[in-house]
Amino acid sequence: MAESEKRWDIFEVMSEGCHEQLVIWNEPEVGYRGIIAIHDTTMGPALGGTRFWNYASDREAVVDALRLARGMTYKAAITGLNLGGGKSVIWGDNRTKDREMIFRAHGRAVESLQGRYITAEDVGTSPDDMEFVSMETAHVAGLVGRSGDPSPVTAYGVYRGIKACAAVEYGNESLAGRHVLVQGLGHVGYYLCEDLAQEGAKLTVTDIDPERVQRVVEAFGADAVAPDAIYDVEADVFAPCAMGAVINDDTIDRLQVDIVAGGANNQLARGSVHGPGLHERGVLYAPDYVINAGGLINVYGELEGWSMERSKRKAGDIYNTLLRIFDLAKSERIPTDTAANHLAEQRLREARHLQRTYLP
Repeated sequence: MAESEKRWDIFEVMSEGCHEQLVIWNEPEVGYRGIIAIHDTTMGPALGGTRFWNYASDREAVVDALRLARGMTYKAAITGLNLGGGKSVIWGDNRTKDREMIFRAHGRAVESLQGRYITAEDVGTSPDDMEFVSMETAHVAGLVGRSGDPSPVTAYGVYRGIKACAAVEYGNESLAGRHVLVQGLGHVGYYLCEDLAQEGAKLTVTDIDPERVQRVVEAFGADAVAPDAIYDVEADVFAPCAMGAVINDDTIDRLQVDIVAGGANNQLARGSVHGPGLHERGVLYAPDYVINAGGLINVYGELEGWSMERSKRKAGDIYNTLLRIFDLAKSERIPTDTAANHLAEQRLREARHLQRTYLP
């Protein structure tokens, strides 16, 4: 391949996704390599968590940040929040114990945007990490003593979303006796299992961490399978709550479920292929950025001074948002992820009559 063909044009990539801004921040003396992506600030300042992950390359880290930022725009728009979409990633080993200087450096990167971007926790980070970020910037949410860990609210929104799917698929929202496969038993996955178990759902779970699996098995009487075996289990619902791209060319034909509805971001490896693929197979898909919006709602509630009860009530309304999406998908005969995109894009178009981008 010619050298010119190998060149990666970042402006072309950003233009394809309609991204506004990309910030690269490097402080090698403290081990910080950070990327902040801002997708769209039509609705307000870009909000999105910080992901700490050991990427294979800087290109992979940038692509992930851009992809996640775009998802946050759509998530905020369809949920009815006055926020734009952004995301940041820190490239490194999130198991490191020496975290203060890394996250203070990240705080300086966030501060450089002067309020156009607000961060919070995400995969590989915690409210304690956000405390370090707050030492350098006020543009951070999810702090200890405020909204804190958004996982319970995220899980509750996913739980309510699964009930909406059941109402459409089975004519009854009850999950008592329904068999749900939960992939990924981190904070969101654990709380989701708790909500499902309280309603009497049958649980089959998996995770790459055996201790997490054992905890859920003991707490909720779940059955456990190996990570790759989860795709082959016959059940009612598959709830991906780990990393993205789990619905892909290798897994889509293995699924033996009626519903895919979980808390993970970017569940479809290729939206243009795997969204229609689920649709053609008669599998009802709850678009990930809709059903997992509880975390964003939790953070927005902190910024607006909402009580936890109000944030949870708003997350519960994910039920009705999904019903609107399913109605549109049915009437237009389109995949549900396409219907969700249409609704989010409509709100963005309407908002552009008011303002174009957020300036602090």
